[in-house]
Amino acid sequence: MKNIAVIGAGTMGNGIAHVFAQRGFTVNLIDTSAAQLEKALKTIGTNLDRQIAKGLLTEEDKKGVLQRISPFGAIAEGVAGAELVVEAATENTEIKLNIFRQLDAAAPAGCILASNTSSISISKIAAVTKRPAAVIGLHFMNPVPVMKLIEIINGYATDEAVTRQMVDLAEQLGKTPCVVNDYPGFIANRILMPMINEAIYSLYEGVAGVGEIDTIMKLGMAHPMGPLQLADFIGLDVCLSILRVLHDGFGQPKYAPCPLLVNMVTAGFLGVKSGEGFYTYVAGSKELVVSQRFA
Repeated sequence: MKNIAVIGAGTMGNGIAHVFAQRGFTVNLIDTSAAQLEKALKTIGTNLDRQIAKGLLTEEDKKGVLQRISPFGAIAEGVAGAELVVEAATENTEIKLNIFRQLDAAAPAGCILASNTSSISISKIAAVTKRPAAVIGLHFMNPVPVMKLIEIINGYATDEAVTRQMVDLAEQLGKTPCVVNDYPGFIANRILMPMINEAIYSLYEGVAGVGEIDTIMKLGMAHPMGPLQLADFIGLDVCLSILRVLHDGFGQPKYAPCPLLVNMVTAGFLGVKSGEGFYTYVAGSKELVVSQRFA
């Protein structure tokens, strides 16, 4: 397997393209937005420069990685000849189902279709294709070039040979694969999101402030990042979407999103991506400043 297509040139998509190309794979990076594709290639270049500065790569390595990534604006053209397609579009069920319908029609026979979804059912995605045995979840962690984990999710109909192939592939990428089954939130977000939600509830109920909650989890539980800062990093809209998947999937009140989270997303305070969430973010500054709304 050498020819990979990645759909979506956002944060996750460009990271996935980066790691595949760095390991010698030929990558077609697909996005309907030419501006997003251009931004993605610049981001990959910047991240490669960071690796060069750390002595992990050479300038020649960087040149090779970028030469192995080709931008495409249409799915049909971009997946021609692909042996694996990794979908990394917005975490929206209908968007993903529509993409997989197109992939099923356009991707070559024998091509494995994978989704980077962090919560949406792989079985549901596979059901809109005529090749459910070849559909699997490959949940990379952000930032993709740095994080070692790939959560591999078996859909109800995923073939065991496909799973084994993806485990081998993850190891080729220098990642650690963990295979899980297809239930709401899988493992990573089934455990993480209720913790983040409880941290937001603790703030909402006045138990403690933003800084106190995050400091307690960092110093007391050895977390590298507090849950509120992590929520900002993930995107509060993404957190809300995943909690709704969990709540709908299990029907249990413990997964109900905190009203504060709902209000923040409704008002457009999404965390790092919007410049403000539980913290305020200024371009070029690494200082962690609690939002005035919670100070």
